Formats: sequence, C-alpha cells, structure tokens
Amino acid sequence: MATPLRKSESTSGSTSGGDASRKHRHAVTRAAALTAVGGILFGYDTGVVGGVLPNISSTFDLNSPFLKGLVVAILLAGAAVGALVAGRIADQLGRRRTIFITSVVFVVGLLASALTPWLWLFWVSRFVIGLGVGSTSFVVPLYIGEIAPPARRGGLVSMNQLSVTIGILGSELIAYGLAGHGDWRVSVGLALAPAVVLGLGVAREPESPAWLVRQGREDDAREVLRGLRDTDDEIDDEISNVKDTAREESKGSIGDLIDRRLRPALVLGVVLAVIQQITGINTIIYFAPTVLQEAGLGSSASLLALVIVGAANVIMTVVAIRFLDRIGRRPLLIGGMVGMVIGLAALAIAFGIGVHGGGAVFATVALAFYVGAFAVSLGPIVWLLIAEIFPLRVRGQAASIATMANWAANLVVAVSYLSIISWIGQTGTFVLYGAITLLSLVYVVAKVPETKGLSLKQVEQQIDGHKHDDALADAA
Repeated sequence: MATPLRKSESTSGSTSGGDASRKHRHAVTRAAALTAVGGILFGYDTGVVGGVLPNISSTFDLNSPFLKGLVVAILLAGAAVGALVAGRIADQLGRRRTIFITSVVFVVGLLASALTPWLWLFWVSRFVIGLGVGSTSFVVPLYIGEIAPPARRGGLVSMNQLSVTIGILGSELIAYGLAGHGDWRVSVGLALAPAVVLGLGVAREPESPAWLVRQGREDDAREVLRGLRDTDDEIDDEISNVKDTAREESKGSIGDLIDRRLRPALVLGVVLAVIQQITGINTIIYFAPTVLQEAGLGSSASLLALVIVGAANVIMTVVAIRFLDRIGRRPLLIGGMVGMVIGLAALAIAFGIGVHGGGAVFATVALAFYVGAFAVSLGPIVWLLIAEIFPLRVRGQAASIATMANWAANLVVAVSYLSIISWIGQTGTFVLYGAITLLSLVYVVAKVPETKGLSLKQVEQQIDGHKHDDALADAA
C-alpha cells in the first residue's frame, strides 16, 4: 500500500510524487475496469437472446409469440428482483462482496441455462441470470462511483454504460460467428468467461471506502484511500463528505417522496425511466433477428444486420459520453429523440416495402439510425438525470423507485412485442412506437430541465417551474 503523500509532495512535480499519483490512478482504473466487466455481462446476457431466440424456440418448441417473449420477460423479472435485493445486500455485506456473490449467481444460472435438457429448468435458469443482471445494474455503478475520485467519477461511471453496449455487441458478433453452428447453448455458455473474470478480479480489489466509513470503519477506509488518492487532504475531505452525506440521507424518508415539493421530481424520474423502455429500444436488442427472419431476411443476414446495429450503439454511446458535459442534456436528449422518431418512421416504411434486396439495406440503416439516436439521448441521459434531479436526502429511495419502474416497463414491452406484431404487423408496430416516441418527445420538451452546470438547488427550482435565470439569480 502506498505511503500517503502530503499535499505539497503531490504538487511539487517530483518523480516520487508523480509515480505515486500514476500508481493511484492505475489502481482506480483497474478496479473500475474489472468491475465494469459486470456491465459486459449485463449487456451480453440481455443481448444474446436476440441472436439465438429462433434456435431456443426450436429446441423447446416455443411456438407462440407469448412463449418467445417469455424467454426475455423471465430474465427481466429476475432483474427487477435482483436490483431490489442487491441494494440491501450491498448495504449489509459491502459492495465488493455483493459483486462477488453476483458473479457466482451468474455462473450458476449460465451453467444451468447452457446445459439443461428440461424446459422448466431453462425458465428457472433465465430467472437466476436475471438476478445477476439486476444486481449488476445496481451495484457496479455504485462501487465505481464510490472508489473514483470526484474529478474522474463521471468518466469512470460511464465506463459501465459503455461496457453494457460492448457486451450487447459481443453477443451479436458471437451469434453471427456461430450462425452456422446452430447450437444456442454455446453462445449462452460463453458468458461464463466474463462471469469468472468478474468474480476473481473483484476478490482482489478493495472494499468501497464510502461503505467502510458508513460502517464506522474509518481506519480501514483511510487505508483503502491511501492506495487510491494522492494526498491526506483528499482523504480527509472524502471521509468528511461521506459522513455529511450519510447524515443528510438519514433525514429522508419514504413519506418525503410524496411531499408536494418533491413530487414533480419523482414524477419526472419515473416517467423518464418508463419512456426509455416504451419507445421500443429493447425490442430491437431482443427480437430484431426474429422479426427480420419472419419478414423474409435470411438467418445470417439478419444477424449481420444486428451486428451493425450493435456497433452503432457502441459508437454513439462514446459520442454521448464525450459531449454530455459540453453540449448539455436537453439538446442531446431532444435531438436524439427526434432521430428516434425518424428512425422508427423509416423502419415502418422499410417493412412496408419488404426487407429484400435494397429494402434489407434500408431496414438495416434505419435500425442503426434509430439505435444510434437512442444511444446519444434516452440511453445515457435518463440515468444521468435520475442521478441529478432528486434531493440528496431521498436520492437513493427515489432512484430505486425509478429503476423499478424502468424494469417493469421493460418487462411489459418485452412480453408484448411479438404479440403486438402478430396483431398489427411489423409496419403497424413501428408506427405505434413512433407515435409513442413523438408523444414522449412533447413531454420531454415541456418538462425536462437543463441540468448541466447547475447545483442541486437550481435543478430543484427548474423542476418546480422556475425560470433558468431566476435559479441563477437565487444562487448568486
């Protein structure tokens, strides 16, 4: 463990100070990167079903839209439970232990899913994998945010979101590479590798110093921070901030959430979380190959289209991370949602004319455009706004409610999508999602404030209906 540095030593430009700073920076990056493997698992396990659903349906004779949707829905139900339970476990046992337990859950679920000859065990295994996905979605960003220094927190936490898109792309590449193999069990089982890496990797990393402070283990927290921060002043400030935050959070209660002054923020957070799902993004991730094949595109071509879409998702997520703090939340959110409406309209046209020949290329471009527009808007910005719009004393409880609303909406969309297609067709379905997205855009324009560069107090004033200039004047 590195010897703590005085402030003067860390800024003197000496070789030893520079080496120590680089060592601490590397330690934080390593811990964040290892735990962000959980994001890859999240993305892979939710994305892989899109490429292998036709083969799974054949193996277990899932011959109805409802049963095919259930393959996705059961995982999402498990994710909702996992996100809820993981919060309690993380507070009791610590962030690092919870991530390790999550890796074990993944291993158990993946082994059962890849090896089972029985349909009932397949359903159970999908729920268990969902528990891991939900736990990962909650605990990994929490752990990264608590070990990262304030100056690097945004970028490192965003690493998890990027990891999710990389996991989705990886699942699509593997499904495409194994298209001729025909055995979906191989694609599912390959997720065991990152699950093992996550478990073995996090076992060597330190516990969250913030959690240690909350448990009254201040000396242990200081020991951990000596390996992650450059100066004693930084360590003292961080421990003091954690104590202040804990005191502030202890003042909050469930009753506060329905207080008239906090209600607008809670409604906004929940509505944004639901909008992220009901505009249809995960229908593309989960079901695009199935829909493209049923529309007449070949198996290999449909998987290649999904790979292109996944690449657009990754690239545009990087763009969003790069420009969120430069352009602002509202311009990216509104512009991206306009792009989503255009993409969905193009998809409706593509499926109307048929996905053969030039129509297949047009449909693929439309899919990539729609997903890319989502990746710069509703994808990252909804979660960022949820972290910004709630007062500190109720932030954890309010964010938990918004997250549960997000998983619930995801579940409803997943279980209903193929059934909707069977009722009104592909073209009608994309028209429906386009209309929902357009209505959601109207709500966003009317209700979502710009939070870039504003304090929490200014954000609260924005949500309550105060003008931007008034908020700035009050702050001054």
